[in-house]
Amino acid sequence: MSRAYLVTGTDTGIGKTLVGCALAAALSKRLRVGVLKPAETGCRERSGELIPEDAHRLREAAGCELPLEIICPFRYAEPLAPWLAAERAGRPIALEHLRGCFAMLAAASDVVLVESAGGLLVPLTADYSFADLAADLRLTLVIVVGSRLGALNQTLLTIEVARRRGLDVAGYVLNQLGRERDLAQSSNPAALVRLTDVACLGELPFIDAADTLSRERLREIGAPIARRLDS
Repeated sequence: MSRAYLVTGTDTGIGKTLVGCALAAALSKRLRVGVLKPAETGCRERSGELIPEDAHRLREAAGCELPLEIICPFRYAEPLAPWLAAERAGRPIALEHLRGCFAMLAAASDVVLVESAGGLLVPLTADYSFADLAADLRLTLVIVVGSRLGALNQTLLTIEVARRRGLDVAGYVLNQLGRERDLAQSSNPAALVRLTDVACLGELPFIDAADTLSRERLREIGAPIARRLDS
């Protein structure tokens, strides 16, 4: 059975796709890596088709050959939580289809990386969140922490919710969100070590134009995280 991880975050816009791509690129050097973006919102339309840019980057980083329709089965134009975007578009997320896509990826891969939209409790349907998906698919959590004021509370809340639901947490990756480090950003690494027993899988500096990085550069960034994930 494939190993499977949910790359989730403490918020939206804090580098989940960067970490997911970096991990996918690093792991693909020695393993078959499948990637799944269950639902992507805020997709741009091109030639009548909604383009899931995050899912496309994940697929390229992993070298995954399965079609994008399996890697990102649900796409929406409006930049909202998947449940709301799906409801407004009149195209609800079918959980059985989502499970089927994951099963195909797992059958063809040694490890599957699933990227959430936003944080752990973001809803896919009115009564089913990414936390429920993690429980259903037995996904181990990799939590991406956006390093800023408020990160301690957000990280501890995410870990507490995960543990209350019986989810496994592999660790967190602390991502620097800006060029300049303020007092909170400078204090966060040591504070999180003191406040939780969850492993720090890595600390990423601010990376400009992260969505344009080459696969080789992503592999360099992800290699230390992958090693800690395996240890």
